[in-house]
Amino acid sequence: MKRIASVIGIEPAHVERYEALHANAWPGVLARLRASNIANYSIYRHGEVLFSYFEYVGDDYDTDMAAIAADPTTQEWWAICTPMQRPLEDRAAGEWWKVIPEVFHLD
Repeated sequence: MKRIASVIGIEPAHVERYEALHANAWPGVLARLRASNIANYSIYRHGEVLFSYFEYVGDDYDTDMAAIAADPTTQEWWAICTPMQRPLEDRAAGEWWKVIPEVFHLD
């Protein structure tokens, strides 16, 4: 299993809408995440920062992430959510959400 944590900013004017969307996430988006071996996925908000955590339980992360990105329902979801987000300036090339390192874990 691979644990992934990431952060991104959110535009203050969009917080309410973003949270409402995620309180009622689309079944097709959720199904694609599950089919791509994503488990235990959570998003938290602290002020204008979103923190995401999920566990990848598959064997081919890149292929599963590509399947998510190619999914038409997920693309539609992203078209709504992406303009609400504000990527952090220090993210790595190619990242939208900035992946952050794990510094501690207890099972």
